[in-house]
Amino acid sequence: MSRGPARVAYLMSRFPKLTETFILYEMLAVERRGVAVEVYPLQRERTSTMHPEAAPFVTRAHFAPFLSFGVLRAQLRFLARSPGAYLGALFAWLGATLGSLRYFAGALVFFPKAVWFAERMQAQGITHVHAHFASHPAAAALVIHRLTGIPYSFTAHGSDLHRDRHMLREKVAEADFVVAISDYNRRLIVAECGERAAAETIVLHCGVDTAVFEPARRGVADRARLRIVCTGTLHEVKGQTFLIEACRILAARGVDFECAFVGDGPDRERLGEQVARAGLADRVAFLGRRTRADVVRLLGEADVLAAPSVPSRDGRREGIPVAIMEGSACGIPVVASDLSGIPELVEDGKQGCLVPPGDALALADALEKLHADPSLRLALGREGRAKVLSEFDLETNAGLLAQRFRAGAPR
Repeated sequence: MSRGPARVAYLMSRFPKLTETFILYEMLAVERRGVAVEVYPLQRERTSTMHPEAAPFVTRAHFAPFLSFGVLRAQLRFLARSPGAYLGALFAWLGATLGSLRYFAGALVFFPKAVWFAERMQAQGITHVHAHFASHPAAAALVIHRLTGIPYSFTAHGSDLHRDRHMLREKVAEADFVVAISDYNRRLIVAECGERAAAETIVLHCGVDTAVFEPARRGVADRARLRIVCTGTLHEVKGQTFLIEACRILAARGVDFECAFVGDGPDRERLGEQVARAGLADRVAFLGRRTRADVVRLLGEADVLAAPSVPSRDGRREGIPVAIMEGSACGIPVVASDLSGIPELVEDGKQGCLVPPGDALALADALEKLHADPSLRLALGREGRAKVLSEFDLETNAGLLAQRFRAGAPR
């Protein structure tokens, strides 16, 4: 007998978040595989810019205030119907996060909303819950599972896994399966949770739409100016300050270049001041938040993508930045940090250049090398495109995830 249709609730920290294209386009690809998707964000992202494809999800997303009569009634109904499950889930979340102020506070803040989600998911006939991020969303998915029995999974990305692993063992132990976006992350999960976690933790890379992110038609570039693009939130973990310093070094060497930062974030003012002090205002531009179509166009005009990620002072660390996948899919070489899962996408000298995190001089040397050799840029770009097609294609990887969702649907 064939299984019934899968109906999956996607849980994430915020929606619609412009930088989290990997969630948005994964949901769309999973839907194309016949899986119904419902969106349950822990918080609503207040933004004036969103990808057009996010709008239909926003209109039907299950946004909830932190406290309302509806949320309160859900607590009372679960307490009356299943007091043991309700109190057990609450105290398990609080107990497992002792020692982590951030996660303990998250338990207090998000538990009522998770209970409200659980009630709505039961009413909708949700067959599986998938959370993006091993932090609060995965904890909420665990609570929903304990209250309803609906199976869950979660994807562990970067800082959500590397920064604080309180409650990770509990999240992994009860999950139907766990997705690590890199072999690096999988090894970390198994080391933290024990060998029993190995069987249920799979590596499934985030992917990009290779029919959208594709090489622009170009031959060997004959222009003297090297066009560098760096996409991502303007935040310490992205390492943009080291790229600006590398640009200062390039300018001092007489290298002709321009550098565009795509994105916004808390470091915008500080980075702008650094550019001004370095006398680079005519070479370095901050383009702000851009849609996917804008990013595709900018990558099509670029010669190299820079991704100078670094571990932040508060323990944040990237997984495999989607920006690198997008640049490689567009057939341009990458200069990136030798960090976390990045070497699983970029092999030094094959798809681009890897440099030590935080080493502006090495970053400048790599960029100068690519500036001097247009043929090398084309060769690295071709290898990067091939790598993305084989391991980081959105449709392929979302199809594998959809199979997992359907496997747990009721008969």
